Amino acid sequence: MPIYEYECSLCHFRFERRQGFDEAAMSDCPQCGGKAYRLLHPVPIIYKGSGFYTTDYGSGSSNPGKKGEAKEEG
Repeated sequence: MPIYEYECSLCHFRFERRQGFDEAAMSDCPQCGGKAYRLLHPVPIIYKGSGFYTTDYGSGSSNPGKKGEAKEEG
């Protein structure tokens, strides 16, 4: 079962509750009885491996004359 974090809107008390996915969210603060709401936290993204940008954006080169265009020297 996941652990959810809540915060009271009146006293700003933070607490955690272990609840099943199908259980309703808590609505009362255990400290003052005020309205509590569930906190959501962003999930960190970790990029692993070599060449994140080279693998995601194709294997082209940055040479402007690559597609059959002759480069003029002058």
